[in-house]
Amino acid sequence: MKLENLLKNLKYEAFIGNSDKKADVSCVEITKIVRDNRKITEGCLFLCIEGMNFDGHSAAKEAAENGAAAIVVEKEVELPENTDMVVVKVDSTRYAMAFISAEWFGNPAESLKTIGITGTKGKTTTTYLIKNMLENAGHKCGLIGTIEVIIGDEHIHSENTTPESYDLQQYMRRMVDAGCDSVVMEVSSQALMLHRSQGFIYDIGVFTNIEADHIGPGEHKDFEDYMHCKGLLFKQCRVGIANADDPHMEDVTKDHTCELTTYGFSEKADLCAINLAYLHKPGELGVMFDTKGIIEMHAQVPTPGRFSVYNALCAIDVAKQLGCDKEVIASALKKAHVKGRIEMVKVSDDFTLMIDYAHNAMALKSLLSTLRDYHPTRLICVFGCGGNRSKLRRFEMGEVSGKLADFTIITSDNPRFEDPMDIMNDIETGMKKTDGEYIKIADRKEAIRYAIENGEKGDIIVLAGKGHEDYQEIKGVKYPMDERVLIQEILKEIQEKA
Repeated sequence: MKLENLLKNLKYEAFIGNSDKKADVSCVEITKIVRDNRKITEGCLFLCIEGMNFDGHSAAKEAAENGAAAIVVEKEVELPENTDMVVVKVDSTRYAMAFISAEWFGNPAESLKTIGITGTKGKTTTTYLIKNMLENAGHKCGLIGTIEVIIGDEHIHSENTTPESYDLQQYMRRMVDAGCDSVVMEVSSQALMLHRSQGFIYDIGVFTNIEADHIGPGEHKDFEDYMHCKGLLFKQCRVGIANADDPHMEDVTKDHTCELTTYGFSEKADLCAINLAYLHKPGELGVMFDTKGIIEMHAQVPTPGRFSVYNALCAIDVAKQLGCDKEVIASALKKAHVKGRIEMVKVSDDFTLMIDYAHNAMALKSLLSTLRDYHPTRLICVFGCGGNRSKLRRFEMGEVSGKLADFTIITSDNPRFEDPMDIMNDIETGMKKTDGEYIKIADRKEAIRYAIENGEKGDIIVLAGKGHEDYQEIKGVKYPMDERVLIQEILKEIQEKA
């Protein structure tokens, strides 16, 4: 592909090497797009990206020596004398990478209905809800998110909530080639800040909620910056859908350039939930509600709490925007299931057991507070904390569980390079600030066994922290460990003993 075509949606200047001589990009043929200096090949376009640990600009000389046809830079670089490699100068190489990648893969977003979801919580669940609704309506929908990328029947493990722009465009190209007509994706604030989601306009952009999170070195400098980055989505979509009940909704969506609709419990919302009722059956928790506004229907969701209503409302609004009817939407909501997100696992008619990814104090507090609304006989929380991470998280999660759960089983999560008992002792420090009862069982399978064998009628048992993960990381090695498998092994062993 000609370099001129790759650059056509960008502002740039192009020179021959370090000279002031303008380069003719119309005659430069590009054979490959590369951002990893270890993959530089003759005729490639090397994108000099500044990362956390390595600055691609430092490999500019290497690119020239290895025959790259051109490089894209945002600052001065060192090059060999008399090189005829083309140097393309832009304001931001990350921003440029998004548009270059879109062109390289033939602008696949133009062949898809694109839905991007941003927010502190609810992104993952809502993406699956929307995917289910669209497929119920006869669409073939791809998904890109925290857990995985789904292209047809192919499931690809995710490394980031939102992949780098090159990978994002490549995934969308593969979706189009596989016959997908739509894609729903999680869009993190980091992705928006680093231009990963640039290069196209979303048909629909969604804001679920925002709380103080992802603030610190390498992320966002403060809450205002976090809100600003979330809000960038509403300058990159045709229709925006926002949570009217979030106190920061107007801050996040200010200066939006899209048509904007809202959802929530607020009477001011364009899509409003009314007549909320909780459902509690053996082994199952859920909610049902009616909607009024842009669509009027009855909805039932097999996950608990008000946040499940918000996720459902958001998905309903998106589905309505894309032409789905009430029956399709209602049917999809009833079958909603997301691995590791308030995932019910039937083990007994007496008590309810669920798996959830809640792995920080904010998420655990939200989950346990929600489950309190179902008035369990006892609320039991089984959790650990990751090693080589902030000790503060351990203290906070211990304190949250001590205050909100009736009984806590402290166990191991991903200890990484720490001693599991040291981590559990840190959690215990937080627990001791409360009157909560607890026990420590280092082996996670044995901790789950204890919870199941001691479950009482009306209990709700939460296995928190692992969620969709199917491994346990110990001293740099990821060992297979899926809580669903552990539960089935435990039930089988209990049955064999009986």
